[in-house]
Amino acid sequence: MLFRRVLSLVFALGLALTSAGAVLARETAPHLTLLVSMDGFRADYLDRGVTPNLKVLADDGARGSMRPSFPSLTYPNHYTLVTGKRPDRNGVVGNEMEDVVIGGPKFVMNGPTANDPRWWNQAKPFWVSAEQQGKKSAAMFWPGSETAIDGVRPSHWMKYQHDLPYDARIDQVLAWVDSADGPPLAFATLYFDAADTEGHHYGPDSPELTAALVELDRCIGRLVEGLKARGRFETTDLIIVADHGMAPLPAAHRVVLDDLIDVSKIHLVAKGAVTSFSPLPGQAKAVEAAFLKSAPPHMTCWKKGRIPARFHYGRNRRVPAIVCLSETGWYTTTLEARKKPGKWDGKDGGAHGFDPYDVRMRAVFVAHGPSFRPGVVLPVFDNVDVYPLLAKVTGVKPEKGDGSLKVIGQALR
Repeated sequence: MLFRRVLSLVFALGLALTSAGAVLARETAPHLTLLVSMDGFRADYLDRGVTPNLKVLADDGARGSMRPSFPSLTYPNHYTLVTGKRPDRNGVVGNEMEDVVIGGPKFVMNGPTANDPRWWNQAKPFWVSAEQQGKKSAAMFWPGSETAIDGVRPSHWMKYQHDLPYDARIDQVLAWVDSADGPPLAFATLYFDAADTEGHHYGPDSPELTAALVELDRCIGRLVEGLKARGRFETTDLIIVADHGMAPLPAAHRVVLDDLIDVSKIHLVAKGAVTSFSPLPGQAKAVEAAFLKSAPPHMTCWKKGRIPARFHYGRNRRVPAIVCLSETGWYTTTLEARKKPGKWDGKDGGAHGFDPYDVRMRAVFVAHGPSFRPGVVLPVFDNVDVYPLLAKVTGVKPEKGDGSLKVIGQALR
């Protein structure tokens, strides 16, 4: 009897020591904040039943729907997520834009001018603040990460390679986590584009989009297993986001700008869901008659100073004189562009860039880790709120921005 009692006490002591050791490991292992972007992953994709790894993280952490900033495009919203400032304040006002101060060729997403730091210096991204405060950062593909901003780059970064396999991206991030070169990694980004690419090509309700969701979920599983194998999962705050959602775009839903005006009278900067341009000298009356005093089909147009306040857009010098927002599911084009059809033209597909208040533009948000309470479902919030959350969980003093922890902070322990 005495032997059994002693054995029971020894077993209980062993369990206590094991538990204490696990707690000590969590407390001594370095904390990591890992921000993962799944471009074009609409908020409701999470409920389609094909992403079990993401569901486990969401159920054991927090989830919500994020409202993108205007315009609901890739570059503006990726930079909003890491600066906490809306596009009109962070300077990345579109995937294509011009600046009278910079001059020269216009900025085009993934184009040769995109890494000129002057395009990015109106706001400081999170990795720059982290580095300046002694916290090591890494960026596996994120708009702005390929150039020195405020004279600073992430400690680790890579030039964007669209064809780099997803497993290689994950393994590189894990290798950066493993690195013993200098202080431990405190913040890192990771980027996947499958949901956006297949959503554009085939639409948000296509089998091809479903296959993309399955692949992305597999990648999340690989990432989690990699962190667990290194003993880092328990000390990693994993924040999974998207830049925007996706809406169906029928092939016939095109407004040809040449049908509305002689396009030689305007300086066109961007077309698509958001069309932006300025009248050429002497053409203001004709342009205003076509776009402001009449009702152009399937779009609403404003002078830049009269864009509705809810869009928080129109004061930046990079916003052209007139901005038109297409009705969800419609795009603008030109006769010249139709002579050179793009990869998504001529067939039904999908698009974004539309009104951020449209539910189809909402982006996914999942947060899991030691900083987050389990089982939290957040109300809809603006994506500018992600930045103060990053600052809170990483211990970085934030720049003053447009977001707050009022809603998203409900996810925190």
